[in-house]
Amino acid sequence: MPRRPRLTLPHVALPHVPLHLIQRGNNRQACFFADEDDRAYLDWLLDAPRKTNCHIHAYVLMTNHVHLLLSSEHADAPGLLMKTLGQRYVQYVNRTSRRTGTLWEGRFRSSLVQQEGNCPIGV
Repeated sequence: MPRRPRLTLPHVALPHVPLHLIQRGNNRQACFFADEDDRAYLDWLLDAPRKTNCHIHAYVLMTNHVHLLLSSEHADAPGLLMKTLGQRYVQYVNRTSRRTGTLWEGRFRSSLVQQEGNCPIGV
């Protein structure tokens, strides 16, 4: 049975709604093993918004998961960003660690972030 499609907001509302995305390591195991891994992920994270029209407002790299706060002008852009970034990073880890298989635990999770008052994101 195919998985259910991810719910997205209408295109007109999305630019004003920040999203909190979480991507966990498979079985909550480590996905960053060395400082070079963090740097590679961050390099690609900084490059990905240009290609996907997303705006990264904050990020946290933990040993076994990633948190991103982002917004986008297109409903499918966050998913495209996570797909592009995730695939590139998994290929890097598998190549450098001489391993195979998945690194991530299923799909990334996302939730809407409510802003207090009329304060713009990042202020």
